[in-house]
Amino acid sequence: MPKIGTRKLYHLLQEELKPLSIGRDKLFDILRANHMLIKPSRSYHVTTNSHHRFRKHKNKIEHLEITRPEQVWVADITYIGNRENPMYLALITDAYSKKIVGYDVSSTLAASGSIRALKRAIRNRTYKDKSLIHHSDRGFQYCSNDYQKILKKRGITPSMTESYDPYANAVAERVNGILKTEFLDYFGYNLPIETMESIVDETIEIYNKERPHYSCYMKTPEEMHKQSDVKIRTYKSKKPQKDTSFCGFN
Repeated sequence: MPKIGTRKLYHLLQEELKPLSIGRDKLFDILRANHMLIKPSRSYHVTTNSHHRFRKHKNKIEHLEITRPEQVWVADITYIGNRENPMYLALITDAYSKKIVGYDVSSTLAASGSIRALKRAIRNRTYKDKSLIHHSDRGFQYCSNDYQKILKKRGITPSMTESYDPYANAVAERVNGILKTEFLDYFGYNLPIETMESIVDETIEIYNKERPHYSCYMKTPEEMHKQSDVKIRTYKSKKPQKDTSFCGFN
């Protein structure tokens, strides 16, 4: 985890730092003095095309309190390539535990990549007897007939954002950012797709099983996914707008 944040780094190193009388603020000072604080960087690449002929579904989680794993899945696609080597990562994340339950690396934005991610998520389900909502943007990948047929066959309720507010799918956006800024940026994006697939496999394994998550009270997504007693921290827009509120998470 070469770019993990200082708060999470302190959580992981507490036992080693305690005999040295180094608290969280002191660790910040040490990293700052040695120019080791992570500087966030942002890039933007459009992956959503909502101008299509397929049916768009209502937002069913806007006012929903999320209290357990596999109550809501959030799906999104993020760009992980460059101009010469385009690649896309389709992700499905559990909104409660922040565990990535399904993913796929593809060289195109075709619906097939998102469908493979969905099928992987379904195979990995733990609580198969519980109701489940699948939430996404209104991209053609999620609205496509093939994608919706799988949801219907598995009894999964579709839900979609109804605005362009960046907070409307906050969980998915947050997880995308973590994977790219803390992991994938380290390797760069000018790699063969086979290499990127291996890196993504290892990255998601580490993210799910080793990286503590602030909204999960520093539990890992894997730990969080095995219980439903902990009430998650919420992540909401500071400037709520009409029809854009969303109980998302950090």
